[in-house]
Amino acid sequence: TWRELPAVTPLPRDVFDGATAERRLTSFFAVATSEAFGILSRLELTAAAACVTYVERTQIGQRPPLSPPLREAASASMAIDQATRGNLELMRTLTGERRGSLLDCIDRTVTAAGSRLLAQRLSAPLTDVAHIARRLDAVALFVDDVAARADTRSRLAAAPDLARALTRLAMQRGGPRDLAAIRDGIIAARELAQGLTKALGALKDIPAEITDALALCRKPEAALAAELTAALSDDLPTFKRDGGFVREGFDATLDENRALRDESRRVVAALQARYADETGVKTLKIRHNNVLGYFVEVTAQHADKLTAPPLNATFIHRQTLAGQVRFTSTELGDLEARIASAADRALGLELEIFERLSATVIAQGATIKECAEALARLDAASALGALAVECDYARPLVDDSLAFAIEGGRHPVVQQ
Repeated sequence: TWRELPAVTPLPRDVFDGATAERRLTSFFAVATSEAFGILSRLELTAAAACVTYVERTQIGQRPPLSPPLREAASASMAIDQATRGNLELMRTLTGERRGSLLDCIDRTVTAAGSRLLAQRLSAPLTDVAHIARRLDAVALFVDDVAARADTRSRLAAAPDLARALTRLAMQRGGPRDLAAIRDGIIAARELAQGLTKALGALKDIPAEITDALALCRKPEAALAAELTAALSDDLPTFKRDGGFVREGFDATLDENRALRDESRRVVAALQARYADETGVKTLKIRHNNVLGYFVEVTAQHADKLTAPPLNATFIHRQTLAGQVRFTSTELGDLEARIASAADRALGLELEIFERLSATVIAQGATIKECAEALARLDAASALGALAVECDYARPLVDDSLAFAIEGGRHPVVQQ
């Protein structure tokens, strides 16, 4: 049977140029030297530089929130060949379905990021005993503490996908709802950290996996969430081009243009009332037609008052009819121009605000990304804790020996 092959893009030699690899890599991550990444060989630097160069070229210069290159020891995780992965049905069954796979049976995560992390961990099982114990300690906490588990999972379920929103904004494919997701994610992470810290207050030995994750949850600045809250309206459109996503009162110039766009009649009526008061001509009207645009109209008997000093400095004669005389003013001309362009100007200002807010978010991209990863780790740990309670699983004793003993074992897929 025909199987669709993945697309292959040939790349020029300069992408793999070892002489420029370090410069390209340090430039992309804005560091002075490659030592910031640890000790990497020339071949590793070249491979990493090829990756970021490919990203830069395919994304037309946009910088997605990538993590710096990190050397992973070959022995840090278990190597599983493709045939074994398929036969073990880790992610998919032999028929290609997720349902019935090991991942499907054990996944109790409540966020997309947590599910992605669980799949990643299942694909690359750890071999380091200390690291395994660190993860199991976190799971054990959520097994033992029912309240902490329930509260954490409830808060995580309501949290948006921070990583996805950040990537969309960094790639200039985001919209107002992605900014709202960043805002809500930061608030949710800080509230989760506060709630879980309070719940674990009496516990002496909190697992390092948990304390590290809670610290990362607090890293994004609360001021950023506050600014996004002040800027974004309650009802947000999907696309920024639709406008209407900036809250009234956030930007005075935007509010003025919106007033001209939406309330031009009221603005004109207010100007008419002021002109009538200043001239003493109570019958003065501001009218509009397609030839003259906006104009001031008075009866012929009052025209002399507007053509005489000091009012002639304000009112400029435009047209004389049998019973009416029409004038304009610099202020009325400016108002007309502003009304005509108010809608475009209002949208332009909103888009400027969107770009400014996006830039602020991207500037804090590293801490937001770390926060998103911390939420995923808490989701994975609490989900495995919920699974252990649900299925009555026991914590395995893992050490450096080659002994492998299972008592009363059950295969999770077969059991379900």
